[in-house]
Amino acid sequence: MASPDELLEAVDLHCYSNNRAHHTDEVDTERLVLRRGQPFTLTVKCRTQPLQHLTEQLTLVLHVGKDSGTGIKVSGSEARSDKWRLSVQPAQRELLVMVSSPASAPIGLYRMDVVLHSQGGQVLQQIPAGHFYLLFNPWCKDDPVFLPDEEMLQEYILNETGLLYQGSWENIHAVPWNFGQFERDIVDVCFEILDNSLSALKDPGADSLQRSDPVYVSRVVTAMINANDDKGVLLGRWSGDYSGGTSPTRWTGSVPVLRQWSRSGMERVRYGQCWVFTGVACTVLRCLGIPTRCITNYSSAHDTDGNLQVDRYYSETLESLPDKRDDMIWNYHCWVESWMARRDLPAGFDGWQVLDPTPQERSDGIYCCGPCPVKAIKEGNIDLKYDAPFIFAEVNADLVCWIVDKKGSRSQTALQCHQVGRSISTKSVHGDKREDVTQHYKYPEGSAMEREVYAKAGLKNSVLNSIEKSLQIGIKHVQAVNGSDFDIYVEVSNKSFEDKDIGLTIVAKTVTYNGIQLQECHRKTSAFSVKASNAKKEVLRLKYEHYGQHLSEHHLIRITALLEQKGRGEVILHERNISLSTPQLAVKIIGEPVVSRKLTAQITFVNPLPITLSEGVFTIEGAGLTDMQEIQSPKEIKPGQEVTVSVSFKPTKPGLRKLLVDFDTNKLRDVKGCASVIVRGKNM
Repeated sequence: MASPDELLEAVDLHCYSNNRAHHTDEVDTERLVLRRGQPFTLTVKCRTQPLQHLTEQLTLVLHVGKDSGTGIKVSGSEARSDKWRLSVQPAQRELLVMVSSPASAPIGLYRMDVVLHSQGGQVLQQIPAGHFYLLFNPWCKDDPVFLPDEEMLQEYILNETGLLYQGSWENIHAVPWNFGQFERDIVDVCFEILDNSLSALKDPGADSLQRSDPVYVSRVVTAMINANDDKGVLLGRWSGDYSGGTSPTRWTGSVPVLRQWSRSGMERVRYGQCWVFTGVACTVLRCLGIPTRCITNYSSAHDTDGNLQVDRYYSETLESLPDKRDDMIWNYHCWVESWMARRDLPAGFDGWQVLDPTPQERSDGIYCCGPCPVKAIKEGNIDLKYDAPFIFAEVNADLVCWIVDKKGSRSQTALQCHQVGRSISTKSVHGDKREDVTQHYKYPEGSAMEREVYAKAGLKNSVLNSIEKSLQIGIKHVQAVNGSDFDIYVEVSNKSFEDKDIGLTIVAKTVTYNGIQLQECHRKTSAFSVKASNAKKEVLRLKYEHYGQHLSEHHLIRITALLEQKGRGEVILHERNISLSTPQLAVKIIGEPVVSRKLTAQITFVNPLPITLSEGVFTIEGAGLTDMQEIQSPKEIKPGQEVTVSVSFKPTKPGLRKLLVDFDTNKLRDVKGCASVIVRGKNM
């Protein structure tokens, strides 16, 4: 019989079966990836048949954190569910070991040793058992991220593709995004992100222990996705100049961003805007095991001083005037919601929490935002952490417009109380449909509950103080397509019982999606009379030659109409943003979709603009299909010309997959397309 110090030979981690049971087999099947609060099995192979009493002398020693990290001894004598524990069963020349982690264990990379003790406690043999990642477990009822809905888990944890929403509240369009949280090496990158946070670098031990709390971890993630304060992932830029990096519209998924950051030695990736920050944050949080979805808030206020009011100033000729503050209305703004219990708050605030990784304002000295309960925003509990006042303003602020005369005197021309926080959107769990979640953030406009929430938040509800004017303006337009000419209709309504002489100025300006005005492209002034209880329409014809060369990559035009009643000095201003539609790419998959068998994607683009395009680049990627690839288009694409390119790839995973395609040129950016494909396994 072999001596006891030679008894233990090797450890089988059963990566495939354990990972499958823990919903991590998409992450890896050759490395052990586990979810806390759920048992897993090991087999310790022995040189000889083990004696029964040795089962009581076997322990595991776990180390989590950088270097040796925190040591945890796991034995069969522990019975409490909030502690690590194990049970051992001898079988032939093996020991079958079942290990249970507590639902409060810190997430991270664990190193594991198997130790055999004498009855007196002396170490007889110690062998390495390998490493494993431990993640949050939304399938475990004791985990704060527990989500008791399998459909939602399939979407908010396991779905590697999704939709982000852009455009405007009246012309919403979906943009496919490849989250790729289970792609090769992404789990490693996610923990690299945590390891390089300011708190981890300052005190690795304390940071490691706090990783048991999804509130702490998610807040760290929002700080690390932007690179404003630390070794974060993405550098934001909104200027339109993306030299030295990648235009934000070129990204179609998170995986290339995360890999570039990791492989460059944590060099910040250039460049991101809100939907890119959001997509990457969603990838990291889903990978770590926190149910997460992407949100778009249309007409989103950026209120820097907390007065729940965004002011715009214009000259008497409708020239934009600078404001001392940086308040503005973003055409849309994206953030994420993550699902978790808030044990750090009073009861009633569990569930969806707002987290915003886009660097806008500092929180506790760094650029991060959240987690903040969505319920707190709806109920006006703006004293709850984190960052409730800022988020409350994003969906509730008023837009106030002012005309400043030559002497510097200003007069209020418009108070728009219901313009902010519109059509708040996310992808439905029931396929590629949009779900409107505005009712989760706010009560119906003008309702008694809305007034009550304003009062609770300590804010004056401007709705109560607005007076309906006798003259009103409305702005409408036909479907606006980039590259075409289209009409803008401005209707002036006279609600009074007397005729009125009117002066009307209509100005069209190109803007970015975050509210920066770029260039005036057309204007029209007119004078006319509107009869009592009647209305009159004016038409502004916008041609491509007016706006084409001034348009940003966001394809947005702002129409501003200024009405003045002659002889009365009554001035009214009204604005509307128009999101121009762009063509979709046609994507066709050729071949039999089987793992490791070559497929070809045929991508077709038709130039919709009346000008020649050049410097065209197609970018493709897809979780389980292919890493990012770039394909050059022909040097020149003339107006109306059709271009088709082909690219081949071999799927790496079975199941329903999506191939995402982007096309950018010198004059037209952010043209998207996608194709779904069901990939079969090799042996099916």
